[in-house]
Amino acid sequence: MYIMRSVRSEDLNDLYELSGKVLFINLPHDKNIIKNKINKSIKSFSNPSKDLAENYYIFVLEDRTKKKVIGVSMIHAQHGTESEPHFYLSVGNENKYSSTINTGFLHGTLKLGLDMNGPTEIGGLVLNPEYRGNKFKLGKQISFVRFLYIALNKDQFKSQIHSELMPPFDKNGKAPLWEAIGRRFMNMEYGEADVLSRSNKEFILSLFPSDNIYMTLLPIEARNAIGKVGEDTLPVKKMLESIGFHYINEVDPFDGGPHYRCKTDNVKPIKDLKTFSFKIKDLSGNETESFLLSPQGSNEFLAIMCKGKIDGSTFYLDEEFSKNIELNNIKEVSVIPF
Repeated sequence: MYIMRSVRSEDLNDLYELSGKVLFINLPHDKNIIKNKINKSIKSFSNPSKDLAENYYIFVLEDRTKKKVIGVSMIHAQHGTESEPHFYLSVGNENKYSSTINTGFLHGTLKLGLDMNGPTEIGGLVLNPEYRGNKFKLGKQISFVRFLYIALNKDQFKSQIHSELMPPFDKNGKAPLWEAIGRRFMNMEYGEADVLSRSNKEFILSLFPSDNIYMTLLPIEARNAIGKVGEDTLPVKKMLESIGFHYINEVDPFDGGPHYRCKTDNVKPIKDLKTFSFKIKDLSGNETESFLLSPQGSNEFLAIMCKGKIDGSTFYLDEEFSKNIELNNIKEVSVIPF
């Protein structure tokens, strides 16, 4: 019995415990940072700022049987402003040719860029490893719930959605591109630079190479990591591509992980959102489909994965799944295919 919802203050200890089970930048094992993120999220859900960059949304997946948060995902309504630009490396190429010796080379290049009017960013997806492989596709649920929320509140987000994927790391857990470039110009560990960049990005612009970086000058391990994803991230990459996202020839300047993007209106789950009056019915033995469902009119954002059937303007919800969510006084539900 699982439900997704907006984060609450009382989720702090569960999220802190979850952060200790995985190594993930967006969910650091630091109770104060997590507490601040929760407070920002509560404010964003209840009273979103007109300055979209101030709005952070945290969604949690709760095991209702154990009364425990087992997964989390996040949205930053705008990633990239004048005060905190979105930095990236453009991946390109440069053709070099000498007529004297009739020899030419096509060199891969990296060049630092920045965006001060950035897109909406999705990220921060973590699922308790003990729940991986669950028949209810819990990882996909906590991922897709973000698209459900965006579809219901388009005016709170930008016209494009951005996602940064994790690259492969070496056997020591280090990012090969950081070791080849970042460490040489910034003289700090990858983790230190990432933590600092959350509050101050000035050092990136001041210290990072500003001209083309030729990939042929980098170690083979670094070249092979640029724009690639780690094995654990392959399912995320395939999922994003299946709903309209594409690689935009940009990578993270620290680790070389690829950047994926899609126009908000073109993201398949967002396009497919529909709102219906609903009825609860025993649909066992009937042909049903899977949906993510959110009741309209709740005091907080809620969603469940369910089985149901659409008939005209009515959504029939299998009564087995109706037990997972409070539907008293609810007249309409919004659904996306799952």
